[in-house]
Amino acid sequence: MDLIFFTFSFGVMAASLAIQIVYLIRSSKKPDPFSTIILSLSFLAILLGLIIRSIKIGFVAVTNTFEGLVVFAGFILLALVIYRLKARKGVLAPVMLIGTALSFTLLALASSPLIPAEANPPIPALRSYWLVLHVLFAFAGEGFFTVSFAASLYYLAAKEEQKKAEADRIIYTTVLAGYLLFTLGALIFGAIWAKYAWGAYWSWDPKETWALITWLTYTAYLHFRLIRKVKGRISAIICIIGFIFTVFTFLGVNYLLPGLHSYS
Repeated sequence: MDLIFFTFSFGVMAASLAIQIVYLIRSSKKPDPFSTIILSLSFLAILLGLIIRSIKIGFVAVTNTFEGLVVFAGFILLALVIYRLKARKGVLAPVMLIGTALSFTLLALASSPLIPAEANPPIPALRSYWLVLHVLFAFAGEGFFTVSFAASLYYLAAKEEQKKAEADRIIYTTVLAGYLLFTLGALIFGAIWAKYAWGAYWSWDPKETWALITWLTYTAYLHFRLIRKVKGRISAIICIIGFIFTVFTFLGVNYLLPGLHSYS
């Protein structure tokens, strides 16, 4: 039943992508009127699927790569809906399109033969609600980082100064929200869970190390933005690098740099 909801979310998101592309090609000055409803529906389908899967395995479904991909995709959708609601008529359509495409890609990867989708109860080390907080807050932050990545790409491609200014504002607000959530999830709750699972708050495990590198990259962005008052191209490039590190921390480390997190 959980896979049915995930498949439904995948299909709904595909429809949203098609609608957004049509509106973008038409160069409509108004944002498409359907994105908020469609993406909210897709997010709710993911949420229901995760609830059903959690009941099936007897724990919160955040303990393997398949579930991580689905959770990450869901938080991207949530961040996009929040952005759409707050921006209202000032929505930058390409930012919505890029974010939706990335969430769609994560669900596509989750549904591929490369990622086992079996709903198995987690091993004892993963049965900790510190782990749940660690994963959910980290992915929530990364959902906002995804929107900042989309806005950064748009900033580098935009020609109009007004559009660049709007993209820069989106980059700043989404990085700020993502940074607070990621700090709580990846570093603070992650360290507490590490102590519970392995007996030490920090072990220089590859995933821990790359999470720290990611955090330092976004720290550098905020330092340049808030302390040195640097905006524009440099800030956008830093955010793009930060997002690349985010994806590598989540997926690349699992397959290229095995460590304590390898079972996830």
